[in-house]
Amino acid sequence: MAGLGGVPILILREGTRRERGREAIENNIMAARAVANAVRTTLGPRGMDKLMVDSLGDITITNDGVTILKEMDVQHPAAKMVVEAAKTQDDEVGDGTTTAAVLTGELLKKAEDLMSRGVHQTVIAAGYSEAADRAVKILEDMAQEVTENDRDLLEKVAVTAMTGKLAEAPGSKIPAYTVDLILSCLERQNGKVTVDLDKAVVEKRVGESTDESELIKGVIIDKDRVHQNMPTRIEKAKIALLGVAIERKDPENKAEISITSGDQFRLFMEHEKKEIAEVVDKVVRSGANVVFSQKGIDDLAQHLLAKAGIMAFRRIRKSDLEKLASATGGNVVTSLDVLTPEDLGSADLVEEKEVGSGKLTFVTGCKNPGFVSLLLRGGTQQVVDGLERALDDAMHAVATAVESQKLVAGGGAPETELFLRLKAFAASLKGREQLAVEKFAEAMEIIPKTLAENSGLSPIDMMAALKSSHENQGKTFGLDVNAGKVVDMWEMGVLEPLRVKTQAIRCATDAATLILRIDDVVSAKKKEGQEGGMPPGMGGMPGMGGMPGMGGMPGMGGMPGMMGGMPPGMM
Repeated sequence: MAGLGGVPILILREGTRRERGREAIENNIMAARAVANAVRTTLGPRGMDKLMVDSLGDITITNDGVTILKEMDVQHPAAKMVVEAAKTQDDEVGDGTTTAAVLTGELLKKAEDLMSRGVHQTVIAAGYSEAADRAVKILEDMAQEVTENDRDLLEKVAVTAMTGKLAEAPGSKIPAYTVDLILSCLERQNGKVTVDLDKAVVEKRVGESTDESELIKGVIIDKDRVHQNMPTRIEKAKIALLGVAIERKDPENKAEISITSGDQFRLFMEHEKKEIAEVVDKVVRSGANVVFSQKGIDDLAQHLLAKAGIMAFRRIRKSDLEKLASATGGNVVTSLDVLTPEDLGSADLVEEKEVGSGKLTFVTGCKNPGFVSLLLRGGTQQVVDGLERALDDAMHAVATAVESQKLVAGGGAPETELFLRLKAFAASLKGREQLAVEKFAEAMEIIPKTLAENSGLSPIDMMAALKSSHENQGKTFGLDVNAGKVVDMWEMGVLEPLRVKTQAIRCATDAATLILRIDDVVSAKKKEGQEGGMPPGMGGMPGMGGMPGMGGMPGMGGMPGMMGGMPPGMM
């Protein structure tokens, strides 16, 4: 509301809520920190799990940060920015989502301390941005080289990404399987190594234990054959990959057929059978004994294919068809008229197997021997889902390590080094930005402190030991939460890709500065017509609750004589 000559002027819709100044900033910080604290206890090898139940009653048990934030259904606009920071972290590098959220909350907490001392938000934002740039440079100086040939280091990266999840148990084969999957997806473009994760084939099945998970040299397809009389096993397979249905062609124009006698119907059916037989004959003449079709397969065509001893599958996903083409060396054909023996892929064996509660098809001994697939097993659906999330984190971490070719030690070692180096950098600055850089450095402590707290250790003692080790022994010393002491993380094999750390700092800094720069929050009220069915504009008419002359009764429900004098049956 504004005033002009003592007359109030309404600017915003009636019912609109507005928060300004310090109140708006404090509320935004409070909401964002609440979200960050919700996932803080999940950080590290001994992080706790969260159990979430959605509106349909489905249960999710996980300590994966981005999964928790997605399931929380956050409504506060400032809190949503923390969720978006975690999602961005997940989209970019696939790991470090909890770190990004926790850092965002801690940066906002430190900013609140500075604001209470009279430092303006724009000064804090500028200082945070300068500190983030320096932090990235420090991390780059700490990083060590890694290539796709350093299999041992890549497996350690996978184990580190799986910490706190079922897959990192001693003796687990999942980290080695993860590296095999990533190495099978490598591509080289202009001398640069990239990883196409869309090529990775992962199928999960409930039943057996996690140890029964298996790496298959070939492709796994979640389909069974279309006809029970078809063979379940084909050796020396010649595989036709079809992007077209196996059925008779419909007329291009709309047509109507009038059948007036039984003989006409018989002739029509014979003609239709002949058309389908001709279509199937094209497949048979190509020499294919296995067919994967992206579209449907007619019932009669199924029978004819089974009679010819051909194993056929329908409704195959386009992505799976492309993976089969890559593995078997075949071509995806979009017209049966151009199908030739040269278009067929090859494999030593195509076999349908009963796995868990369903059937899977295994294509092994492919023309491309480097193509692999992973079958995940677990005792319950929750275990399999958790294993899949752990595998996803590990795959992204290994892929990021291969692409960036840089690794840093984990266990809170990078954050401890950043704390010490940024503190020294802050001392060289002048002006109030120095205070912001110093608080940024202090915010880095939240990661090793949280690792200690989640493991039942003393954060004060552990931080003192970490700082002493970095000053006197080396910058790769971090917290071994199992032994409760500070050790060399690089020698212990706790390794993380450099990009995971730098991206987490970038995301957290951007989210924190964005929230700090908001000093006015306007929440518009929805029109009543949108929810209750009233026409727009009717819900906000002033004076309807107590119109003059109507008795002054709210809502017009108490008008004298209107209810008592109505004839029976009108109610």
